Amino acid sequence: MAHNRTFAKDCLRRNGPLVAHVDLTSTARDIEAVRTGLGVRRLNWYGIHHSTLLGRTYAALFPGRLRTMTLDTALDDTTSPLTRIVKETTSAEEAFNRFAAWCATSTQCALKGHDVAAEYDALVARADRTPLPVAGGTHRPLTGEDIRGATQDYLNIASVTWPALAKAIVKARAGDATDFTVDPDGTLDPVQVLVPACLDNARPVSTFEGADRLHKSFAARAPHLGGGVRSQAALAGCLGWPVPAKPVPAGRLISGAPPALVIQSTHQALAPHAAGSAMAAQLPGSVVLSREGDDYSMFLLSPCVRAATNRYLTDRVLPAPGTTCTN
Repeated sequence: MAHNRTFAKDCLRRNGPLVAHVDLTSTARDIEAVRTGLGVRRLNWYGIHHSTLLGRTYAALFPGRLRTMTLDTALDDTTSPLTRIVKETTSAEEAFNRFAAWCATSTQCALKGHDVAAEYDALVARADRTPLPVAGGTHRPLTGEDIRGATQDYLNIASVTWPALAKAIVKARAGDATDFTVDPDGTLDPVQVLVPACLDNARPVSTFEGADRLHKSFAARAPHLGGGVRSQAALAGCLGWPVPAKPVPAGRLISGAPPALVIQSTHQALAPHAAGSAMAAQLPGSVVLSREGDDYSMFLLSPCVRAATNRYLTDRVLPAPGTTCTN
């Protein structure tokens, strides 16, 4: 908590009022300023992960300003913050188990033929006893908790990041944990994730002791990852944060929004499949297009999703309810 306060003080010193205005509502107002500056009547929205919440918030604040709305890997903020962490923890643990099962038999996995989950657990335990070094001396040695916290983003795109995770485990076992200091996504840094999270989410605990109890309960649900997911990291990172949270009320029907195309993987480390239905329920007429698999960023990865999305964006035609893509 002392670290969080020191970090926040420095963040405020460097950025001033901006720190309090990167919440969903403020950012939606920024998008409206962009629309006005462009001189267009309506926007076409493609949002992925956090930007699905931003699109929903924009649609609620500025009815009639969106022509289409594509939401890829929707998040569900209609439940309590603790429920959201539990659901994300469960999804990430399931994704890890699917990775381990794939890895044991795939020729693309550097640990083929091994008990991958057991070897990962042993690596985490070893790093908790003696933190593992990072090449180049640019980063402190990594604990098992650090490795767990870095694993979730390695589970997001099976064809790309699953092989990379196996290589990272092999490399760390050999004494170099460098790959667990690199986010394979590469689109955000931790500050960009943390500061908005402290504004967008109500804080269910306010003390270190409360956070520690929650962490132990999450670890019981997730024996491999230990609950080391983004929302849990945000909960810990926001303890002592001096700027009040500004959560958006969620769950009500939004009028003036176009029927949305919500694209949701059947298995995903960042968001459960049910989050797609929770998002669609707020936007009348919306359809959830399921994609069988473990990925997010499905517009890039799935020909079926890409075809359905292009048809929607150009002709505003949604797929039939209950449609599932298998490629």
